[in-house]
Amino acid sequence: MRAGVVRAENVSRKFRVYPQRTVTLKEAIVRRRELKPTDIWALRDISFSVEPGESVGVVGRNGSGKTTLLRLIARIFAPTSGRIEASGSVGSLLGLGAGFHPEFTGRENVFLNAAIHGLPRRYVRERMDEIVAFAELERFIDLPVRTYSAGMYMRLGFALATHLNADVLLLDEVFAVGDEAFQRKCFGKIFEFKSRGGTIFFVSHSAAAVENLCERSLLLRAGRLEFDGPTRDAIVRYQKALAEQQDPEERGAGLQEWGSGEIRIAGVRLEDADGEERRQYLTGEPLVARVRLVVAEPCPPPDVALEVHLAGGGLVGGSTQSLGDLGLDGRLGEHELRFELDSLPFADGRFELALSLSNPANGHVYHRVVRAGEFVVYSGSDIRGTVRLDGRWSTADEKNEVTAV
Repeated sequence: MRAGVVRAENVSRKFRVYPQRTVTLKEAIVRRRELKPTDIWALRDISFSVEPGESVGVVGRNGSGKTTLLRLIARIFAPTSGRIEASGSVGSLLGLGAGFHPEFTGRENVFLNAAIHGLPRRYVRERMDEIVAFAELERFIDLPVRTYSAGMYMRLGFALATHLNADVLLLDEVFAVGDEAFQRKCFGKIFEFKSRGGTIFFVSHSAAAVENLCERSLLLRAGRLEFDGPTRDAIVRYQKALAEQQDPEERGAGLQEWGSGEIRIAGVRLEDADGEERRQYLTGEPLVARVRLVVAEPCPPPDVALEVHLAGGGLVGGSTQSLGDLGLDGRLGEHELRFELDSLPFADGRFELALSLSNPANGHVYHRVVRAGEFVVYSGSDIRGTVRLDGRWSTADEKNEVTAV
């Protein structure tokens, strides 16, 4: 096969799980009847073929077998049945700091991981400065990696994985941590690898990231391949599987939107009172959010919920409105909503808008977008904290009143 080709034929992988870990030989003999293992099939009868230069997303719920599939491609372990082949060299980043020794320095771990991939020290020495500069770890590269933060782990691991002379690159949730600027740099490096004809497998719960990188995606469900085709279709099927949940556990891994899709949030525009688009406001200024909806299938008038969150997490406040009360009759096509705040009650901070459309009768989620819009508020005075308190000060006998601002 040509370098970069990946083929799977009826691949299955079984794990044998024991209810309790055996510590000693004596326990294993005495409790042998209690320690009956359970066979768990992580993958069942998976078949696909990927050509060099393809970028393939792998999506699905937690426990669907995504990481297991990538580990089979990386030859970390073999399938229980079936056959899987990846021609050429494989570079992988399957977990934060996977393969790093905590007591070794960042530099030593680069050499160690390169040796595991069969690369000579001379090759690594020639690229060491480039790897360190990309990871932005010049000050920390000679410190033990146990002192690194999660973001530093990810940066070093990603820098190493993308600088390997690989034909196939495996990426598993590599953007769950790290700032936005570094994520953009990572995507640039991935596209550079793709333009050179490299094959990419990309696991992520971020629909936008998968759609941005991959034209084709595999949707896994309970260890089986449910769909293999255009990424947009795979994402829609995946989001529908989450429609019955208000807060799926996958959010912690970067999930940004989900829902069954009968009615969708197509866009959000933040404005001031004059209709000018804004991203920055002063405390007390008006804010207008224009929400564009697309009704694709008939459905009962949903509730629309708008929430304001701190950029670092944490709900600040929210508002819920029945669209039936606003006269939305379920007519197919586009509709526009307006949400207006006459006076922003926030002080300094960066905030995010979350929007959701749900059936008021049973909570079924038509569409929820966690980060539908972002804005920054500046107090312009000595106001402290996140929320401006518009209270009133007075003396005990209430003869002198002063309004707090």
